[in-house]
Amino acid sequence: MLPSVKKLLQEDNFLSLAGNLVIAVLGLAGFALLARSLEPQQFAQWVIFISGGSMVEMLRFGITNNALVRFLSGATEEQSEQLIGSNVLISLVSTAGIALMMVACHFIFQEAISNSVYALFFTWYPLLAFINLPWNNATIVLQAKMEYGKILGIKTLNSGLFFLVLVINKTAFDFSITQLIWALLAINLLTSLICIGQGWDGLLSIRKANKTTNATLLHFGKYSTFTLIGTNLLRNADLLIISISPLGSAALALFSIPLKLTELQQIPLRSFAATAFPKMSKASLKGNMSEVQNLFYSYSGALTYLFALMSVVTFVFAKEFVILVSGYQYLNAQAFDIVTLVRLFSVYGLLLPIDRMTGIGLDSMNKPHINALKVIIMLVINVIGDLVAVFIFKSLALVVIATLVFTTAGIVVGAYCINQEFDFSALEIFKSGNRFYAGIWNQVNASIKEFKFLKN
Repeated sequence: MLPSVKKLLQEDNFLSLAGNLVIAVLGLAGFALLARSLEPQQFAQWVIFISGGSMVEMLRFGITNNALVRFLSGATEEQSEQLIGSNVLISLVSTAGIALMMVACHFIFQEAISNSVYALFFTWYPLLAFINLPWNNATIVLQAKMEYGKILGIKTLNSGLFFLVLVINKTAFDFSITQLIWALLAINLLTSLICIGQGWDGLLSIRKANKTTNATLLHFGKYSTFTLIGTNLLRNADLLIISISPLGSAALALFSIPLKLTELQQIPLRSFAATAFPKMSKASLKGNMSEVQNLFYSYSGALTYLFALMSVVTFVFAKEFVILVSGYQYLNAQAFDIVTLVRLFSVYGLLLPIDRMTGIGLDSMNKPHINALKVIIMLVINVIGDLVAVFIFKSLALVVIATLVFTTAGIVVGAYCINQEFDFSALEIFKSGNRFYAGIWNQVNASIKEFKFLKN
């Protein structure tokens, strides 16, 4: 293998992108199989199970995740063990608390929950929360250590095995939705056992947790938790509000199809964010604000150009995207135009990079309270917009427009807050993006020349 190609394949951004790409591609393919295999009522239950689980995981892991990544960036070996131990302890306690609350709610409101789209979520998620705890802890510890190759392996194993189950179900069996949940639990258990066996989850470090490191993570986490929950609610509030609206489960199932587009858009966003945050945090801890600024512009510019390309493609091929994900089942729905929804979500993609990078910038500079305030403003706008769209106008298109409005508001607030730390320049974002892709182009040209030289 050419040295330049080998270097590219081992680069942090590439490994992080590969990990998120694997989970997203397999997730999309699995989502498509489920959309074709399940009736709309069952599919709606599955969507709530997955989206509800994502929201709860933001709560239990949000307490420590960003804090752990930030403070491990500049920690000694002993401090690292203490911080990792505190992360395990806090996440275990929060998981137990959330599981107990969900079990209590299921017991008290058993009849109402059993007859709703929330039945799967309240029945099975408390168990899944404990089973997937070790491998989720492992990924965040490995992210803090910037060991993205191992993260790629964990995600490939977990997502790949469940996708294999869905393929077998589609081609040879006809599992019930409960049996699919059992398979999901078994695969998560296997993934967690492997991470425990490798020592990646940090379980053995729990004895080194102390009051100081607990307080360090919790102090930062009390803001970052709300930020992560708010961010997740921004993605899932639409589904939650539609689920209790007069539009019904059919509208919920239909809306989840274009919403899947946002998950595809999250692939490069999560990948670049996973590498940007520890780098910017490390520079901030050293007091090197010029480096923080350079990283902010470089990542913002690279993502902005990439998302512009993605948005154009999804806007033009919106109908084909719907057919790819769900077949023709939802394409000819009389009440709602699903192709229009996909095109509106493609516009949303243009706004995501700057919004996300301003949040990462604020967290890396130890301003999680400001980032939390930004998310609060966005969440309030989103909820009000969704309620008006669904209950007054009964329009799914207006739900997406509310998303465009709150994201624009987030960009404005984020840019204002970043500008208090260093000069915010929209022009510099594009200039940095040009430099980023020019560097990649030069690297590709160098690889081609190197290949031709070796060939001759």
